[in-house]
Amino acid sequence: MEELYEPIVTRVHGDDKTLPPVPVVKTDLNSAEMIKYAANSFLATKISFINEVANICDRVGADVTQVAEGIGLDSRIGNKFLQAGIGWGGSCFPKDVSALVHTADDYGYDAQLLKAAVEVNSRQRLLALEKLQQELKILKGKVIGLLGLTFKPDTDDMRDAPSLLLIENLNRLGAKVKAFDPIVSQTGMRFGLTGVDVETDPERLADHCDALVLVTDWKQFLDLDYGKMAKLMHNPLMIDGRNFLDPSVIAAAGMRYVGVGRSAGK
Repeated sequence: MEELYEPIVTRVHGDDKTLPPVPVVKTDLNSAEMIKYAANSFLATKISFINEVANICDRVGADVTQVAEGIGLDSRIGNKFLQAGIGWGGSCFPKDVSALVHTADDYGYDAQLLKAAVEVNSRQRLLALEKLQQELKILKGKVIGLLGLTFKPDTDDMRDAPSLLLIENLNRLGAKVKAFDPIVSQTGMRFGLTGVDVETDPERLADHCDALVLVTDWKQFLDLDYGKMAKLMHNPLMIDGRNFLDPSVIAAAGMRYVGVGRSAGK
């Protein structure tokens, strides 16, 4: 592995002696595998932790974005992976956390912390649905628009995406579901999706919607014409599932804003 990466390190560092040396950790095979699983499991647990805090913030009237900023200033904690929202997905986190839990079970150890992280994440994925029910009461017959479908921005990866579970449950409750995603809407991927009408632009998405739910924090969503979209909606409501949008901007556009763990900002 050192030989494999040596050309890359040389190209990046060159003759620049100010750059720190690239650390090389030499381990046995079991420890190397554990490093991979433990790293992703730690990050997933960190997200589940801030989501747990967000749910408490909703109940006590605190703002989780301010809480995350405050604790993130502690160098022992750091500010990465402290963005509360509707949970983690994709291919790595679910697979690696599950693998570590099952490995522990196979060797007679109950990994309670990791199991709790998974449980919190499973519950968090239904948070947007709960907030829609709180705001709209009965979802049968309502039109819900999803902003984003992929599990994270700048990818076409739909594996274990929170949007899929949301679509499934909205369908179960009798809602009509529409969606717009910068990649999915422009590719043939949308033809493989069931229970959702994938629109080609944000205005078509907003038309006659009873609520919008931001599912994926695509950078493009910061610059949408929310004022125009609000006028097209039957009920101008935004559920920000990633705490990505500026509540004041959404309010100025004529929409009611509901975030995750941000009851203090209502």
